[in-house]
Amino acid sequence: MAADRKTTVMTGAQAVVRSLENLGVEVAFGIPGGAVLPLYDPLFDSSIRHILARHEQGAAHAAEGYAVATGRVGVCVATSGPGATNLVTGLGDAMMDSVPIVAITGQVNSWAIGTDAFQEADIRGITFPITKHNFLVRSADDIPQALTAAFHIAATGRPGPVLVDITKDALTGSTAFDWPAEMDLPGYKPTTEPHVRQIREAAALIAESHRPVLYAGGGVAKAHASEALARLLDVAPMPVVTTLMARGVLPDSHSLHMGMPGMHGSVSAVGALQRSDLIVAVGARFDDRVTGALDSFAPDARIIHCDIDPAEIGKNRAVDVPIVGDCRRMLEELTGVLRDGDQPDWSEWVGYLDGLKTKYPTWAGDPEDDVLQPQEVIRRIGEIAGPETIFVTGVGQHQMWSAHFLPHEKPGKWLTSGGAGTMGYCVPAAMGAKAGRPDQVVWGIDGDGCFQMTSQELVTCAVNGIPVKIAIINNSVLGMVRQWQKLFYGERYSNTDLHSDRVPDFVKLAEAMGCVGLRAETLDEVDGVIAQAMEIDDRPVVVEFVVAKDAMVWPMVAAGASNDDIKIARDMAPDWEDDDL
Repeated sequence: MAADRKTTVMTGAQAVVRSLENLGVEVAFGIPGGAVLPLYDPLFDSSIRHILARHEQGAAHAAEGYAVATGRVGVCVATSGPGATNLVTGLGDAMMDSVPIVAITGQVNSWAIGTDAFQEADIRGITFPITKHNFLVRSADDIPQALTAAFHIAATGRPGPVLVDITKDALTGSTAFDWPAEMDLPGYKPTTEPHVRQIREAAALIAESHRPVLYAGGGVAKAHASEALARLLDVAPMPVVTTLMARGVLPDSHSLHMGMPGMHGSVSAVGALQRSDLIVAVGARFDDRVTGALDSFAPDARIIHCDIDPAEIGKNRAVDVPIVGDCRRMLEELTGVLRDGDQPDWSEWVGYLDGLKTKYPTWAGDPEDDVLQPQEVIRRIGEIAGPETIFVTGVGQHQMWSAHFLPHEKPGKWLTSGGAGTMGYCVPAAMGAKAGRPDQVVWGIDGDGCFQMTSQELVTCAVNGIPVKIAIINNSVLGMVRQWQKLFYGERYSNTDLHSDRVPDFVKLAEAMGCVGLRAETLDEVDGVIAQAMEIDDRPVVVEFVVAKDAMVWPMVAAGASNDDIKIARDMAPDWEDDDL
């Protein structure tokens, strides 16, 4: 953070821009409008690159994608009223997935607040439950302190979104700009250093265990703790499962990695949790999509739970050893304590889970003549693009297949909407990731339903030189909803058929938005169009893959069911009783 102690008289809008520059902001995504227009005038002369989104939701998701890909705070800007309310989905998504973004919104003049003025909305009240904190700034004098605090809050402790709402008269008013010399936020002091006694208690439980499993959540990714996790496993070689938000924190190829747990998790990962006697949960929150029915989740397991957010510990599952602190610090300190002791032999337990992994591989679909299987498409994108690629997904079946079949070998290469499950996340998040990491290949894996929600941001990509690559897994239906209708609603497919006869024609739509449009309809065409897309780096590319309508995501645990009832295909379950330890 640059220091700027020189006192200069300027407008509030100029103070916003100066503050953002001092905070190191390089890119912002947004759309101007009446209440925030004073800010856009000095922004015109700023070093900050402003990317004009086509919808405020796109700007918010782009800020998320930028933040996850770069590790920096993402920034989005909107005007008052509908501009601000259009940010709500992105803010809620960032809150659920602990993504550090700062949203700056214009507000009507301070004297007009509460009068139902044109384009007035109580955006503070609206976003109170879905932001880590928010501010209403009524005076130009308060702008530097509010923005400094916003960035600090967004990036520290458990990361999350912060909203700064600034009245129009604060933007147009004059102030003697005074950059705060230090951060003064009494009452906001996140605990980052885990307590040594709790670390020792955790080490004792691990030493006593016979069937431990390390349950790594998104907090491991946020804490950049992949190397610390690998070092722990060198000392205490216990099996590991990585949640949807933690894919890549441990390579899929690692001998102790049992896969992704949960509703569409692998049998080996679900079995690791269900049959464990100790769960070491790190940066995870025992989400219902992981636990299934809580009363039958991991019935014999004691729980060690580390999280930087104390509110998560014990929220869903009683905990034997609670550890509040940064996940990386916890893993490092636990490794140090365990290194000094003797660890049990867990080879039989690991061998049992390896057996499950071999016996019950993630179901990749039954090939059909002349029908392209989405699982194979996603696998080939991953193999051709390689593990250095940043992969971004929408939400639905393609998201689950991507979680299983892409090469999750490196941290920081996987962006998806987990907690909120936001359809429409893929295209703008991919745009933000590519804007933040222009030197890296960014592939978005999207469904035809998700794509049609935010595809207009490809225009943003085209006119701003952001050459993302988007794969549309086109099955002509809302695939995950259709799967549930097939399994639980007697195959009554109510309002899940999206289109027929190529409406829209995604290749023509892509070309109309300034992109290259490609299509594959057979397996023989898949590798060629992926390779063609990989060669294009001067504009966005959209590749439509026309795939089977009735492909299903397996394994699956029905909503609210026990993880013990996992199915590996529609009428097939693993033989738990035959797979004895």
